[in-house]
Amino acid sequence: MSDDGELKGSLPAGESPVTVRVVERDPEVQAYLRRGNEQMGVLGYTEHGQRHARLVGSIAQNVLLHLDYPQRRTELAEIAGYLHDIGNVIYRDEHDWAGALIARDILIRLGMDFDEIALIMGAIGNHEEERGEPVGDVSAAVILADKSDAHRSRVQNPDTLAFDIHDRVNFAVKRSFLRVNGEEKTITLELDIDTEVSQVGEYFEIFMSRMLMSRRAALFLDCKFDLTINGNSMF
Repeated sequence: MSDDGELKGSLPAGESPVTVRVVERDPEVQAYLRRGNEQMGVLGYTEHGQRHARLVGSIAQNVLLHLDYPQRRTELAEIAGYLHDIGNVIYRDEHDWAGALIARDILIRLGMDFDEIALIMGAIGNHEEERGEPVGDVSAAVILADKSDAHRSRVQNPDTLAFDIHDRVNFAVKRSFLRVNGEEKTITLELDIDTEVSQVGEYFEIFMSRMLMSRRAALFLDCKFDLTINGNSMF
């Protein structure tokens, strides 16, 4: 326990805080993300493995960096983003809650400060639109990063003739970029969509709840959220 009465994790004195690189190299994390994504593929879902984990972590960190948050806060957002889907190793339903508990055990073992673990657990446990809400800056950054990752590289079904609407919409996205303007306090998801593969209306049909959650997350960070598709503002 520290002088201010706050419980601390098991990080030995003088050692550096746990970073995303430490988390990425951990064999338990690697196994859970790999197996979880394999299971998602069997169930017909888009990619939720290392690519998605690294991208969401990087975007979450950049959101807070562009809004001038302290460096350690941005690092925690990257770790939370990297681990946010680890609960898929158990089952897709309620993977957010399962993932928060799995991450807790891993981060305790790695020696992370308990208060930092709590922030990451809250971010992971609240990243799904069915029941989650932005409950902090790290949480909001992870939501924005996760919901921005629509892209054809996520489609795992090799048979284009068997695409469902989720495969078709993701495959239609040729470019996705989350642009954060710290001075103007705006966060814009920019998408380039091949309308010969999927119409814009189909994107909203399956992703509207994600965009509304992204708007709430941006508001939590005192920013305005916008979505542009093929250069046209949708909000």
